Amino acid sequence: MALFLGIDSGTQSVKAVVYDLESNRVLADGRAPHCLIEGLPAGHMEQYPEQWTEAMDTAILEAVSQIDRVAIKGIGVSGQQHGFVPLGEGGKVIRAAKLWCDTSTTEECTLITEALGGEKAAIAKIGNRILPGFTAPKILWLKRNEPENFSKMRHILLPHDYLNYYLTGEAFMEYGDASGTALMDVCSRTWSSEVVAAIDPTIADYLPSLSSSDQVCGTLRPEVARKYGLSESVLVSAGGGDNMMGAIGTGNVANGVATASFGTSGTIYAYNDTPVVDPRGEIASFCDSTNGYLPLMCTMNVTTVSEHFRKLFEMDHVQLNTSIEAVPVGSGGLVLLPYFEGERTPSIPNGSGVFIGLNGKTMNSEYMIRAAIEGVTMGMNFGLQRLKELGVSTSEVRLTGGGSRSPAWRQIMADIFGLPVVCMLEDEGAALGGALQAAWCWSRQRDSSVSIQTITESATALDESTRMEPNESAKAQYEELQAFHTSLSKSMEPVFKKHAGFKR
Repeated sequence: MALFLGIDSGTQSVKAVVYDLESNRVLADGRAPHCLIEGLPAGHMEQYPEQWTEAMDTAILEAVSQIDRVAIKGIGVSGQQHGFVPLGEGGKVIRAAKLWCDTSTTEECTLITEALGGEKAAIAKIGNRILPGFTAPKILWLKRNEPENFSKMRHILLPHDYLNYYLTGEAFMEYGDASGTALMDVCSRTWSSEVVAAIDPTIADYLPSLSSSDQVCGTLRPEVARKYGLSESVLVSAGGGDNMMGAIGTGNVANGVATASFGTSGTIYAYNDTPVVDPRGEIASFCDSTNGYLPLMCTMNVTTVSEHFRKLFEMDHVQLNTSIEAVPVGSGGLVLLPYFEGERTPSIPNGSGVFIGLNGKTMNSEYMIRAAIEGVTMGMNFGLQRLKELGVSTSEVRLTGGGSRSPAWRQIMADIFGLPVVCMLEDEGAALGGALQAAWCWSRQRDSSVSIQTITESATALDESTRMEPNESAKAQYEELQAFHTSLSKSMEPVFKKHAGFKR
């Protein structure tokens, strides 16, 4: 028997799953929460990395208590992308990690972009814009705002890299997660000397060497192995960002399939054999964690928005679903721009939520909830449409995240995307992806010809009972509404910028 642990360290918790390579089943799991630091200024989103390791310990111990620990052969770690974990001498954490959802670095984005010669030049040089969510501006923020902490820095890691470091003692970074730092030239898969110089030349010494995704990070440190009751020979695979691991966990490792994650944030992405660089910078040009590429769009407002409305109107999830079904397509002209936390795509860091179309008919819980669901889904479809324009074609969208559990919402997804949508039988997403990557690395040590497609084919079965096909009439209505939604969003950008001065 060969078992593999998959770890997913997200914004709110750490999940561990145990996957059996022979039966293609998840045999056990564990979970432990962690939290954001409260009381920070607006736009600042941070967590203590030590909480991640504590939560990972708890989740792993819960999972392995249910199986034969001797059978564990490998561990694969998924982590929230873009977070900045600065380490000092001896691998000590210097300060709290700034997260993907931190929007406090707009000035630093401007400075780096100007140093590269402007936005178009930045895209030409590294494949991506410099955005507040990415890691590079967070490093410059540390230099400008906390110079003493910057001077202590000796290692720069991402969240999943830090967990790998905790497990193995190795500072290691693979192409997939590294491509989301805005420090890497995605096409050449090398650190960008120009971005490094724009921040500070010394950080070149603090960036780990880059590695392909099928390489092993290391094996368990003796003290960690003893804590978990596992062998020191257990390998730790390269791991990756949560989107890259989510792609593996949904079988999105070949052309033709898109994955849409309806979680706290929203992402939509599709595998590609070659780099996909968007000259407008609306699609992030990422590598995946199987040595391919993963063009991706991320929105910062998905279930955060739906949960705000669900709690506001004191509904459970069944009532939420019923409310969505009670309102016709298009919500009677009520439209929501759902930028509650600012927005990354389109890039509106100062954005906020905006309703248009409120009247005596639409100003009630049911209409507002459906408009919210339609608004966040159109935000996701913006990315799917752009992928198509860039030559990435898809015939099916595989769904993950809390939003995909609602049948009414799934139908809206199918109608707005204009494509069939379906959930996974094993809805473990990124955690399963971590386990499968570890299984791939372990298998390649025994047979170098083993492909990631071979590993994922049996493990990523679809739950056909969740499949939704687009309704042609609704699809046509949403195409018209999508155009209006996109136009409204762009027209509001100067308004959001001016309105930011009133946020006190």
